[in-house]
Amino acid sequence: MNQAVDAAPILSVREISKSYGGLHAVRQASIDIFAGEVVALVGDNGAGKSSFIKMLSGVMQPDAGSILVGGREMQFHSPADARSAGIETLHQSLGLVDVFDVRENLFLGRELTTTKWGVLPVIDTRAMRRRTEELLARIDLKLPSIDAKVRSMSGGQRQSVAIARLLLEEDVRLLIMDEPMAALGVNEGQKVLQLIDSLRTKGLSTLIISHNLEHVFTVADRIAVMKSGRLIDVVNTREVQHDDIVSMIMTGRPLLAKTAAPA
Repeated sequence: MNQAVDAAPILSVREISKSYGGLHAVRQASIDIFAGEVVALVGDNGAGKSSFIKMLSGVMQPDAGSILVGGREMQFHSPADARSAGIETLHQSLGLVDVFDVRENLFLGRELTTTKWGVLPVIDTRAMRRRTEELLARIDLKLPSIDAKVRSMSGGQRQSVAIARLLLEEDVRLLIMDEPMAALGVNEGQKVLQLIDSLRTKGLSTLIISHNLEHVFTVADRIAVMKSGRLIDVVNTREVQHDDIVSMIMTGRPLLAKTAAPA
């Protein structure tokens, strides 16, 4: 794991809150995420994790608090606003088209074009293929064939294609992943973890929601624990044990509360 991170965070979340009527989904949650690190967000169902990342990805707006990217306060009114700030989100649905190949899925909705006979616009398949090969090489992603339809691929390969699609633009700073290994077998899950680790070495930050603490301890530099809408604590993975995280998830008390000296 890469614990060496830049002094200034790429993302700062300051006391953001979200309520639905009388239900407080997120209560004054704060966190910093630095370049080139993986942060895992854990907690029971209903802890507020999904609402938290929806605010970071522009799906919904916080009722209070602030989100800063590169030290600049941002207002995300849509996912497009978050993407413009360099934040991409991978949802569990993946958003792939099964009958399309790798190149077609990567450029879905943003196909490159050229002109035929100087006037007729046509899809530039050659340029798209070249960009696809360059992207896969840049993120060290090896697939059997970029011409294969994604319906013929394994779960891990499909997950990797979905990740690559989000990284087509080189200005991505933070990748948010919602349960990326939930439907994968052990071997396929390990391949996705390896891809996340590879992206970290290239300076990309990742925020992962996961219920699998084994995966969390394998890939995360830090672990953020939520309970009842509150972000209880953010701890360095190397400094805690599995049981420490379970305890925080169950009790809603930060780790320091266990060892704090009596008043």
